[in-house]
Amino acid sequence: MTSYKELLKQREALEQQISEARRRELSDAVAQVRALVAEYGLTAQDVFPAGRAAGKPGRSSTAGTKVAPKYRDPATGQTWTGRGKAPKWIQNENREKFAI
Repeated sequence: MTSYKELLKQREALEQQISEARRRELSDAVAQVRALVAEYGLTAQDVFPAGRAAGKPGRSSTAGTKVAPKYRDPATGQTWTGRGKAPKWIQNENREKFAI
């Protein structure tokens, strides 16, 4: 049966081997990626398109953009895009008369 100290030494040796193997494999992976980029003439925009931030899959590039208003209150000049909860000035009214 191996002692606690021997196991710790083995773990330290394994962690060092893991670290070295990871460094080698990352180096190989980066070399492959660079070769493919050079071979196909890719740009950073081709590989990492704008609007697709890492860790945020599924979001469209138009998320959070402003929308033109569709309705205007003639009395106050307030506008509404037609999205979300309707303002009080247009609730229970015919929206056609407020259309811009």
